[in-house]
Amino acid sequence: MLSSMDDYPLHQTSEPIRNVATSDRNFYDRYYFNLHGSSDELFMVMGLGQYPNLGVQDAFACVRRGEQHHVVRASRELGDRMDTSVGPFRVEVLEGLQRVRFVLEPNEHTIAADLTWEGAIPAFLEPRQFIRKYGRVLFDTQRFAQTGYWSGMLEVGGERFEVTPDRWWGTRDRSWGVRPVGEKEPAGIRQGEGQMGGMWNYSPMQFDDFSVLYILNEADDGERPLEEAVRIWNDPERGHQLLGRPEFEHALVPGTRMISSSVISFPHAPGGGFDVDVTPLTHAFIAVGTGYGMEEDWGHGMYQGPLVVQGLVRDMDELGKWGWYGIVDHVARFEIGSGADATVGYGLHEHGFFGPYRRYGLERADDTFR
Repeated sequence: MLSSMDDYPLHQTSEPIRNVATSDRNFYDRYYFNLHGSSDELFMVMGLGQYPNLGVQDAFACVRRGEQHHVVRASRELGDRMDTSVGPFRVEVLEGLQRVRFVLEPNEHTIAADLTWEGAIPAFLEPRQFIRKYGRVLFDTQRFAQTGYWSGMLEVGGERFEVTPDRWWGTRDRSWGVRPVGEKEPAGIRQGEGQMGGMWNYSPMQFDDFSVLYILNEADDGERPLEEAVRIWNDPERGHQLLGRPEFEHALVPGTRMISSSVISFPHAPGGGFDVDVTPLTHAFIAVGTGYGMEEDWGHGMYQGPLVVQGLVRDMDELGKWGWYGIVDHVARFEIGSGADATVGYGLHEHGFFGPYRRYGLERADDTFR
């Protein structure tokens, strides 16, 4: 079970690095990235994950371009954990917590990329997420997040984009710990319940001089298992500023669970509260084809064999009838203030409404907004 990582002074337990400290099948270690042109022209979401107790490593890239949803995905058996490649995918850490390269080599499917990430702010450690249901730990995860800039090349459906850091921005995170992955287990006492309930809303907002990281999971009864609001300055010497309890108002599209606009408020921010007006520009149904839970035959950590590489292209008109039952990622414009004095930024506006959420009239898991 030795691997190249064991030659580095990284050990946290008496086991080789390949063996994690828990035998929980749901332990995972993942990269997430997104990329956009600070506009509505396209939105790309990418990820790569390891599942040491399932013996699997997988990766995906998803691009919304026009009215098409493109996905390339791959899965293989996990060996040396230092080998962050899966078929045509690989991730290279060029400078820890600052520069990362994401590569999807040219292949028979519709996406190829060679992209380098550079952080705009120092990587920020978010609150630990811990959820226990009926005695079992369902979520016990840690994550750091960062806004930044991309450079390199992207090809989608035969179109080529030269990616430059002046406008091609994005968000990344690294998370690890325990959360439901792999093949489904018998539900037992948890049957009829989802993994997460209520509203999930995550918005890393990137402005010229600072970023705001906002994260909120609010249950149907108003309890908040997870929340965070922090302003982080690009200049490391200025540090970060906790913004207090965040509040929100969402406008939903009738007949769906889609957000059409939002106001995120920080009434307790030091120096005076402020609101952020959120305007979604375009969106990707990232739960479709990527492993986030909407397919029976492809999920994060699900064993597919020694190596499998697949691609798919779907019409957004079709996905728009049901894709919002899963996680939805928007590219959004964020505006603080108004008129000529407004501070404008761009970033991710991610949401999901799971099960009942009566604040917006969602009485059952299959209800839509009226």
